[in-house]
Order: sequence, then C-alpha cells, then structure tokens
Amino acid sequence: MNFSSKLLENAVYEISQLPGIGKRTALRLALHLLKQPNGQVEQLANSLVRFRNEITYCKNCHNISDTEICASFNRDPSVICVVEDVRDVMAIENTGQYNGLYHVLGGRISPIDGIGPNELHIASLVKKAKEGTVKEIIFALSNTMEGDTTNFYIFKQLEGLDITTS
Repeated sequence: MNFSSKLLENAVYEISQLPGIGKRTALRLALHLLKQPNGQVEQLANSLVRFRNEITYCKNCHNISDTEICASFNRDPSVICVVEDVRDVMAIENTGQYNGLYHVLGGRISPIDGIGPNELHIASLVKKAKEGTVKEIIFALSNTMEGDTTNFYIFKQLEGLDITTS
C-alpha cells in the first residue's frame, strides 16, 4: 500500500498488529478515527492506556478484573471451573448459570509451542485443591489434543484427593 502520509502509514501499521486485523481493515479503522471528534479519539486512546496500565490479575483465580469475581459473596467456593483464558470466564458468566469460582490457567499444555505445565497456573490450582475446601473441579478446556493433555495432567495431580472432577 502506498500512503500519502507517514502518520497514516504508522497508524495503519500499529492497528494491523492487532489479531484478526489486516492492512485494509486497519486503513478503514484509521480513516474512521480521523473523521471522529478529537475528544472521542482521545477517550479511546486513554481507555486503552488506562486498561493496559491498571488492569490486575487476581492472585487467586488469575482472571483479569478490577473487582475480583472470586471475592463475590454469592459464589460457591467448593466448586472451581478450570478454563484456559479470560474469554472462557466471560462466556460462562454470560450464561448466568454458574455460581462457583474460576481458575484461569493462562493456556493449555502444548509441547510443540513450548508450553509445559510450569508455564501455566496449574500449581496454584493443585494447592487450592489440597487445602480441603474444594469439593468439585469442572474442566472446561477445549476439546483438542492440548486441552485433553492439560485435563489429564491436572487430573493426575489431583489423584488421591477427595474431589469430584467433571
């Protein structure tokens, strides 16, 4: 693509670094932003910077939040739903059907990608399970070879504990 402005070229390049955004979509978004009032573009930029600088990860469940879900009073602490990432928590929460706690692993075991159990939040899950308050762990990982491998690894770590797995 030939650009009439280095500023436009830089904006398109940065926007196209986002997943699922190609150069043509990035150009369309950059030109859209150019037509918006300055205040609206500044709000977007400030929101992104603030999000990146102020978001926290819960020390207990590893979910991102500014208010920890696991601190909610109407949660059942005896049930933990194990998920791969934050998007899974959001999908389950949108159903309004689950009231237990979550545990975000941060991915799944994938030797091809160099991701082993030590790169995930598995040890803290096993530690919670060994504390004795957890009665059930629900595996909500993807139905792939990596997801199954992760499920099996965690299941083996929980052997001997009086915990129902599903």
